[in-house]
Amino acid sequence: MDSALEAMKLGAYDYITKPFDLDEVQIIAERAAERSRLIDENKYLRSELIAQFGFDNVIGLSPEAQQAYVLAAKVADSSASVLILGETGTGKEYLARSIHYQSPRAKGPFVKVSCAALPESLLESELFGHEKGAFTGAIARRLGRFELADGGTLFHDEIGDTTPATQVKLLRVLQEKQFERVGGSETLSVDVRVIAATNRNLKEAIAEKAFREDLYYRPNVVTINLPPLRDRTVDIPELVHHFINKCNRDTGKKIEGISPEGMDMLQQYSWPGNIRELENCIERAVILCQGRMILPQHLLLSDGLLNTPKPTATAPATELKTLQEVEKEHVARILKHCGNNQTRAASILGIDRKTLRNKIREFGLGTEIAATDPDHEK
Repeated sequence: MDSALEAMKLGAYDYITKPFDLDEVQIIAERAAERSRLIDENKYLRSELIAQFGFDNVIGLSPEAQQAYVLAAKVADSSASVLILGETGTGKEYLARSIHYQSPRAKGPFVKVSCAALPESLLESELFGHEKGAFTGAIARRLGRFELADGGTLFHDEIGDTTPATQVKLLRVLQEKQFERVGGSETLSVDVRVIAATNRNLKEAIAEKAFREDLYYRPNVVTINLPPLRDRTVDIPELVHHFINKCNRDTGKKIEGISPEGMDMLQQYSWPGNIRELENCIERAVILCQGRMILPQHLLLSDGLLNTPKPTATAPATELKTLQEVEKEHVARILKHCGNNQTRAASILGIDRKTLRNKIREFGLGTEIAATDPDHEK
């Protein structure tokens, strides 16, 4: 027995006493082989995650994006808390995962909790866990996200949406690394790095007494701002090709790229949903595309947001245009994008070809069209 215990301490999977049964040996050997396979698979998957969320995979040539990821790479090696600011869909969770998997905590868990998705009554239990009988429906002890993230990273998504009562308890665990489960009296300690994210302006929330100032400075050791996609249109081509390749792998298609007209449309779009909306748009286009090249009609962006100008100060009276002038410029621009192909232009504009021809005559665009489109009705 002593030698068996010593063998287990040294890493033996199991031991068998003599005399032994060959069937028993086979079962134990198969279990050991399966455990070894799972360990190897887990190591492989973790290495894949580390590679996937490496900072060398970051897409972004714009100075704003480069600045954000350079700062993230610098802070990854530390245990400092991080606050990521940015609109919905700018990639806050991806950045948080990149920081985790490039840090010394990469072997530990990455646990996410969405503060906006849960009511206050459930959020406390989700964060700190609860004891059996703590409330109606608590039929067993449950570990909270802080316990599950011990030794790793806890990602607080939309921390700006937490209620004042929850903020008080969050402040304590961030300061002291200690907490109690709901309905429990035992004080638990954890080693967790906190990365928080929000699309809210926390300074305005503090001024409105909706967010605690002392809690703001706890996760805000390092602040990283992710710019919206409309401010980094230079990155759109590289993002588009990345998403096309990803969709090709997922769908088995072999889309080679996007037409110049399609790319021009994407770079003029305002992208209220940011990178997430762009990914959805490309995925939809890949599904609709039956050829090798994504065309403007596959993008389905003719919903009023195309060519939406960025917010600016009130224009001088000399720059104001009539609705007819704006419509004329827009029709002319779409025709130019389509090489004066009226069928494609009408599809993008969301009108039929007859209506487009009427507008061409109305706006005096017929001379140019007639010179390039032989089927134009003079």
